[in-house]
Order: sequence, then structure tokens, then C-alpha cells
Amino acid sequence: MSDETSFLTPEVTSMPRFSGIRTFMRLPYEPEVQERDFVVLGAPFDTSASYRAGTRFGPEGIRRISSLLRPANVFHKIKPSEFLNGVDGGDIMVIPGNTEASHRNITAHVKAWAEKGAVPIVLGGDHSITLPELRALSSVHGPLSLLHFDAHGDTWDDYWGEKYTHGTPFRRAVEEGLIDPYRSVQIGMRGTVYHPNDLDEARKLGFLVITADEMREIGLQETMRRALERIGESKVFLTFDIDFLDPAFAPGTGTPEIAGFTSAEAQGMLRQLTDIHLVGCDLVEVLPALDSAEITTLTGATLVFEFLSLLAVHKQRTTSSSFSHSK
Repeated sequence: MSDETSFLTPEVTSMPRFSGIRTFMRLPYEPEVQERDFVVLGAPFDTSASYRAGTRFGPEGIRRISSLLRPANVFHKIKPSEFLNGVDGGDIMVIPGNTEASHRNITAHVKAWAEKGAVPIVLGGDHSITLPELRALSSVHGPLSLLHFDAHGDTWDDYWGEKYTHGTPFRRAVEEGLIDPYRSVQIGMRGTVYHPNDLDEARKLGFLVITADEMREIGLQETMRRALERIGESKVFLTFDIDFLDPAFAPGTGTPEIAGFTSAEAQGMLRQLTDIHLVGCDLVEVLPALDSAEITTLTGATLVFEFLSLLAVHKQRTTSSSFSHSK
């Protein structure tokens, strides 16, 4: 891909990584909606959190530490900038205390970029932001498959009588017809719950739920095989709650649960997703104020780079296939 169409970042030989404006991986900052392969957006909203607040600073923290990342993925043997044309679109306007208006803004902004062909990669924020993202993307692509990494199912009906919190987005998404639960997977559920049969509610909605205990019993490779089989060839939204990881690897989050997964295990699982048709993704619940030595924000930024790498691999394959058919 030529320099005119690839995203460009300053070389470390000309500008140290700790300098410059804090966009994600020092991507060009382009707040105006335009045709791109992807856009990184911040959704700094945490009014819907049920315990610790502060994830509104997640996008800022992830962007800041992302300058540490280098541009090539050794595992996939790819440099995303050679295949993808993307930008950092900045933060979406949210209104603290007003969930409805903030969600409406997120939906409008994400939809505008998606209609231009960009795959939105959204940095949260609490997990309620995924619902308006799904509203936006389903209006463009139709009902989606959901691939959900989390310690919690987030399919409760309400919190304190409130229907729109970070514990309810995926029940609302099913009710609104935004996702196909029979093509969707929830991975990593663990920890205490309000009722012994809580996870059965998600299964009744149609989700394939693979708990942390089940994952350790069947193994991570089999877990991902089942997830990929479930998703098939459908269009996929990938949502990653940082509390999927054990607090030892991601202390900076609002509702931590022990007995989670390592950052290496999470990275390895994401790297198996090269065959999915990804149309949007987010990484949520990073809370920098409770982080230690920026390990949570660094992990979040690195996992977002894995999202970008998946898009690049898909673009590489598509480009190679088109070239092959044109010969």
C-alpha cells in the first residue's frame, strides 16, 4: 500500500515515542468523518458503572501508553500500516449523568463512520457503551454475532430498576434485535453472582456461554474452536472487558474478579480470530486511577493492536485473493 493510503506514524528515529500528541499509536487525528478502513474512537462514559467510577479516563490512559507500541506484529508477521488506512477520530461527546443522551451520541457517531466503510474500534468507558455501538452497526450491517470476553455476562434485566447500565447491555441488544444470540458467544464468566442460576438467563436468551471453569476444563484452543464454530461466517462485533483478565494482570478496572486469565492467554485467544468477519470492536472498563505501573492500560492498548492486526490480516487476504482472481 502506498504512503498516500496507509496511516503514518512518526519514526522513533526522528521523534521519541514519549513525545507528540497522544492519539492511539500516534495515528493521525481526524475528527471529521471520512472514508477509512478503521477509526479509533473514545467513549469516556462511566455513569452506568455499578461499583467503581473512573473508566471515563480509560480512553486517555490507553492512548497515552499506546505510544510505547511498535508498528509490527511478529506473530502474524504483518505491519498493519501497510494494509490499513486508519485514523484516531478522538472522543465522542458524552454527558456525565445522562445515559440516554450519551448513548444517542455514541450511536450517531459510530454509525456515521461505519457508513463511510470504517471499522470502529472504541475505547471505553463502561460496558454500557457497547449497546449504542451495536445499535449503530446493526443499522448498517444487520443483526450481528457478538463475541464477548468478560468476567460477567451483562445480561441482567436491570440494576436498581434501571434498564441501561453496564450490567444490562446484552439483554437489551437481544430485545432490540441488534445481535443474533444463536450466533453469539460469551467467554470467561466467573465470580460471585446474585443468583446461582444467573448464567442460565444468558443461555435462555440463546447465547453460548463458556465459563472460566469450563474453559480450563476443555482448554483455550477448544474454547476458541467452539466460538468460531458458533460464529461461522456472520458479521461479528468483538467486545473485550478488561476484567476478563485476572486482577493480577489488570488491576485497573471497576469490578475485578479473581481467578481470571493472563494477558498472554487473552492475546493468544485473540490471535486465533483471523477468520472472523469483524465489523466493529471495543475494549472497555479500563480504570487508570486504580492501575499499577500502567499495566492495565498497556494491556488494553496491546489488545487493541491485536484488533488492528486481525483487520490487517483480513485485508491482506482479501487483497491477495482479488489479485489472484484478476490474473
